[in-house]
Amino acid sequence: MTIDMSQFYQVFFDEADELLAEMEKLLLALDVTAPDSEDLNAIFRAAHSIKGGAATFAFTDITEVTHMLESLLDRIRKGEMALTPEHVDAFLAAKDVLTMQMDGHHHGSGVDQQAVESVCQRLKALSQGIADAPVAAAPPAPVASAPEPAAAPVADADGNVRFRIELPEVPQRDVDALAAELGLLGTISQEVLADKRVVFTLTTGESQDNIVAICSFVLDPDDLKITHGSAPAAAAKPAADEPGYGIFEPEKTNAVPQAPAAAAESRPAQPDAAAPVAEAKNYGRRATDKEGGSQESSSIRVGIEKVDQLINLVGELVITQAMIDQRIGALDPIHHERLLNSASQLARNTRDLQEAVMSIRMMPMDYVFSRFPRMVRDLAAKLDKKVEFVTRGAATELDKGLIERIVDPLTHLVRNSVDHGIEMPEKRRASGKSETGKLTLSAAHQGGNIVIEVSDDGGGLSRDRILAKAKQQGLPVSDTMPDSDVWQLIFAPGFSTAEVVTDVSGRGVGMDVVKRNITAMGGTVDIRSVPGTGTTIAISLPLTLAILDGMSVRVGEEVYILPLGYVIESLQPAAADVKEIAGQGQVVKIREEYLPLIPLYQIFAIEPNFTDPSQGIVVILEADGKKAALLVDSLVGQQQVVVKNLESNF
Repeated sequence: MTIDMSQFYQVFFDEADELLAEMEKLLLALDVTAPDSEDLNAIFRAAHSIKGGAATFAFTDITEVTHMLESLLDRIRKGEMALTPEHVDAFLAAKDVLTMQMDGHHHGSGVDQQAVESVCQRLKALSQGIADAPVAAAPPAPVASAPEPAAAPVADADGNVRFRIELPEVPQRDVDALAAELGLLGTISQEVLADKRVVFTLTTGESQDNIVAICSFVLDPDDLKITHGSAPAAAAKPAADEPGYGIFEPEKTNAVPQAPAAAAESRPAQPDAAAPVAEAKNYGRRATDKEGGSQESSSIRVGIEKVDQLINLVGELVITQAMIDQRIGALDPIHHERLLNSASQLARNTRDLQEAVMSIRMMPMDYVFSRFPRMVRDLAAKLDKKVEFVTRGAATELDKGLIERIVDPLTHLVRNSVDHGIEMPEKRRASGKSETGKLTLSAAHQGGNIVIEVSDDGGGLSRDRILAKAKQQGLPVSDTMPDSDVWQLIFAPGFSTAEVVTDVSGRGVGMDVVKRNITAMGGTVDIRSVPGTGTTIAISLPLTLAILDGMSVRVGEEVYILPLGYVIESLQPAAADVKEIAGQGQVVKIREEYLPLIPLYQIFAIEPNFTDPSQGIVVILEADGKKAALLVDSLVGQQQVVVKNLESNF
């Protein structure tokens, strides 16, 4: 029976995405002068795990890049070479290439082969840069069944060593490709054995590790047998391939210890048909040095469509429960006590179920925040600026539907802060600031909303330049406008005060889209800026758009629902607290603050029970930082609201 491995692709891609994200996070946090060994080990394990998974699914292009990456990482983590900023840059570039290759296999998108070759050459150059440096070999750890170490290769007077490279049975195109690669290292000859296998004889000054690395471009190094001179040396298993680091458990064998050449020659037995299934079940496991065992029991992968279906069913249950409450509201509580108690219990259980299901869709903001450190690092380097990036509240949760839609607006705001907000180092020095600017991305809950802030300690917004540009574009402005209104002008379509248009920003395209997208999510944008000190852009969003809590109010014979997140309080005002402003309507005094009074019956042309505010109820609402008092007849109670698309449910 043949197993279709494509059914397990999604598991590999999900796991690889997590590993690449973790790798990038660790690389950006590395202290180059004194890297933490645990972080280096974690980065190596990520590369090695991706390589193991890619090899299982025959993604050879990914295997080639990860093999070179892990080989270089292995030397660094073992202390055979010092970590440098060039290494970190190369590793980040390799991460980008791996992401591109993953997308190519997953979504069929194009892969820039020139970028792949460039990264491979970069990793190869870094490896060769230290290959010739004398490095004191660490004493091997005692292993009971370890074979005797191979004899060191003997070089001739010119420093060259003759290597014999036996290939497995491979297509002729692979033989030709490998011959071309090895021919760049030295003098090469070729012979064909009786069993049709090809053997190369290479005379070169390169090390055996470099030969293995070159061969890995075309073949799996596990399939090679390399000997030098008359003393055989097994190169079938690079040092990086240590057991226990892969996604899958290493194959266990009861074979007795073999001589090095024989061990290299042996090939692992082909697994039976059930083996891929067993491996796929273990794919989610990722061991660490600090904790062992599987993490599978603590989480499970579920398709988002199943979660959406579950939320939709819970929404229908909430609607049904609300209908029951309306029906039994007119029943006598004495004669129907048991029924009313059961309905009350149903309401509590429905509420708990709704909260539990909604929490499944909630994701931490770290899902968004984690993509910005790399972007800020690269953008700051491109602009010759120094920027310290700080995140706060990454564990704050937001609905998945909103968290995916907030990525683009935040990306634009962060890029603007680095490009326009934070000054060049020399300008910061001249104004008495540190050369390194600070960019902060934070998230926190406030009532029923989440507030996300992008703050920088740059030069701040220029009121005069914004007003001058607004007048030039014919916008309705005045010199007496408050700062808060002036700052909002930057969201006008096509508005930009940039003196130079760059490939980063300055065309006036983006900020209007940012506000439009956030408004479409039911959110608001507020700007606070102090010239010379910095700018903060605050985005306020509802936690979820699926099921909301509301306050039911009655006006005449009609019942309306107010989103509970906007409600501050409700009260019955005294007649003396209601004042009439000629030609502008009424205001009501609430604790030394006058708020506009909005009679709901006038807006919807309803016949109310009360027109005198002192006889009705005033509900104090706050939206966009502004307050108002809404006049209604009475409060009905709290009600859950299910938001559905009218068109698809009509």
